[in-house]
Amino acid sequence: MEKFNTLTGIAVPLLRPNIDTDTIIPAQFLVSLDKSGFGKNLFAGWRILPDGSPNPELPLNDTAYHGGVILIAGVNFGCGSSREAAVWALNEYGFRCVIAASFGEIFYNNCFKNGMLPIILPKEQTERLAAQVSGSNAGATMTIDLMQQCIIAPDRARIDFTIDPARRDVLLEGLDEIGLTLKKEPQIAAFQEADRRKRPWVYR
Repeated sequence: MEKFNTLTGIAVPLLRPNIDTDTIIPAQFLVSLDKSGFGKNLFAGWRILPDGSPNPELPLNDTAYHGGVILIAGVNFGCGSSREAAVWALNEYGFRCVIAASFGEIFYNNCFKNGMLPIILPKEQTERLAAQVSGSNAGATMTIDLMQQCIIAPDRARIDFTIDPARRDVLLEGLDEIGLTLKKEPQIAAFQEADRRKRPWVYR
């Protein structure tokens, strides 16, 4: 998993509330057995109009936001079903960070398993950030510094955020759950050796 330290890039505003995982990656596209192939269908139901043309009202279709790596979302982002493919789709499209006032709990947890940083800020702050990257400011960039736990907004203001220290370390080190377990390999081996001496019949 790719390490997350600092991230600077285009921020895309999408402040619609209660965007669920079926909207992020519709069910008909859940055909891959691995984590690839989902990015092209991110928000497919919104990005494409019935006639097959791009929806001009969706920021992701605005060329100013192409290459966006930060998504500024509305409240309760990622609610609904537990599909991990919602995070895979965002990742493959290019997003590494989602900022919102609140998240669906399962989606929030899945972010950390896939190198995605979900940042929770008060609703008023997310709206101010979205305003700074909207309209004539479309394509503006901001910086996320996970080590310092802060955002440098387009207007250069610093916005601090909080995150569970253990989850912060997971992203900084680029570790998934298997990687976390392997960090304790010496302790695991020591336990197994002690247990082998104590209960040799188990290892026959």
